[in-house]
Amino acid sequence: MKTKPTLEAADVKAIAAAAEAEALKNGWAVTIAIVDDGGHLLHLQRLDGAAPISAHIGTAKAKSAALGRRDTKGYEDMINQGRYAFLSVPEVDGLLEGGVPIMKDGQCLGAVGVSGVKSTEDAQVARAGVNALGA
Repeated sequence: MKTKPTLEAADVKAIAAAAEAEALKNGWAVTIAIVDDGGHLLHLQRLDGAAPISAHIGTAKAKSAALGRRDTKGYEDMINQGRYAFLSVPEVDGLLEGGVPIMKDGQCLGAVGVSGVKSTEDAQVARAGVNALGA
């Protein structure tokens, strides 16, 4: 049996605080979603001014990044390059940049998904959260 690291409550708080700080530093009204490795929601924060739909989109991005073990930008690029059949993949519906997996020693611990500004900016906020763990 293998042992793998998991996110603890303190990790989730650190990720959320770093992501929020990055968003606030740039004046971006976003939603920050953090999920475990199975895509289950651990944290959701919609900053003041963030559109209600961003709560759904950010969560979907996080889930897709966790289940796929990759940045959601890869999915967006795949579709933009014409692989439209990927739109029918089950359980993966956050196919826009802004979902970033949390990896440690080759294992996925979860993911951060952000929505509310340009997708590159969403990803910047998500990465700031992931980087808070030093993973």
